[in-house]
Amino acid sequence: MALSKDELKAKILEKALTGPKAQLYVKDFYACDPEAGPRDVKNAANDLVKEGKMTFWSSGSTTMYAAQGRAKDEENR
Repeated sequence: MALSKDELKAKILEKALTGPKAQLYVKDFYACDPEAGPRDVKNAANDLVKEGKMTFWSSGSTTMYAAQGRAKDEENR
């Protein structure tokens, strides 16, 4: 059975906060709930951005997600 939207958001946020990578592709969150469709996962991740818990991070060629405060700062490289 698929997770509820709130449960999925909690798993996504946990992965973003505790994973070894600071920036993640939306496909990296698919494993949080294998029964959820890609659109459900993307919508949950976008909701977390709207809530200020996560942020978009761009390398210039692709957009990724990062937990608030975990994204690499390009100016400090």
